[in-house]
Amino acid sequence: MLSTHTEQYHIKASEGQTGGYCILPGDPGRCEKIAKYFDNPRHLVTNREYNIWVGELCGKPVSVCSTGIGGPSAAIAMEELVACGTHTFIRVGTCGGINLKVQAGDVVIATGAVRQDGTSREYAPIEFPAVSDPEVLIALMQAADAQGLRSHAGVVQAKDSFYGQHSPNRMPIAGELNAKWEAWKRLGVLASEMESGALFTVAASLGVRAGACFSVVWNQERANLGMDSEDESAEQHDTDRAIRTAIEALKILIQKDAQ
Repeated sequence: MLSTHTEQYHIKASEGQTGGYCILPGDPGRCEKIAKYFDNPRHLVTNREYNIWVGELCGKPVSVCSTGIGGPSAAIAMEELVACGTHTFIRVGTCGGINLKVQAGDVVIATGAVRQDGTSREYAPIEFPAVSDPEVLIALMQAADAQGLRSHAGVVQAKDSFYGQHSPNRMPIAGELNAKWEAWKRLGVLASEMESGALFTVAASLGVRAGACFSVVWNQERANLGMDSEDESAEQHDTDRAIRTAIEALKILIQKDAQ
C-alpha cells in the first residue's frame, strides 16, 4: 500500500483530507449533488473517474468520492481513501430489480452481495461472504424508514458485465449466464448492480465498515411478466431517495460513534 503520508496515486488526496466517513457513487456527476447535503461543502480534487468533495455532517468531516463503473475502480478508491483515514463507507448508486416485489423508484439496501465479480476474488476466497457491516446496514434501514421510503433489505447480485445481464443470449456463455440468473431469482436476490461485492470484500480485508443502498431504475422481470402499467414501468433515474438515505444513515452513525 502507498504511504498514508503521500498523495494517493489515483484519487490524488492525502491523509486527513477526506474525513472518516465517505459516500461512494459511481458517477462523478453525482458528487456535487450529494455534497450539497453537507455543511460547508467544497470540491477537493478530480482525477480520472475520481471526483472528491468534502464537507461536514454533525460537526464531523465527511466526503463523497465517485468510483466509476465496476469493482476494480471502486476497490482502488476504497484502498486509497482508507490510506487517507476514511473508516466508514456507504455505496450509493442505481440497480435493476430482480425480485418481483422490487419496483422502479424503490430503495434497495444490500445486506450482502453475490460475488459474481473478479475483483473480490483477489481479496478473499469465493467461499467468503460479501456482507454489509451490521452497524451501517441498520443505520440505512432506519434512515429509509424515518423518511417513509419504500425500501427493501436483502441480497443483491454484483456482476462485472452490464451487457452480460442485459444481452445474455448473445454471449458465448449464454447458458451459464441464464442459469445463474434463474438461480438468483429462486434465491430471492433483490436486484443487480456492479460494485457492492467488491466493496464489501475489500472493506472486510481492510477492517473498515461498508454498506450500500440503491435506487431502482426498473425491474426487467416485472416488465417481462407485464406486471407494471406503462406509467409504473417507466425507468426511474432520480437517485435522490438513495442519496437522502445514505446522508441520514451517516448522521445516525456519526452520532452513535460519538457516544
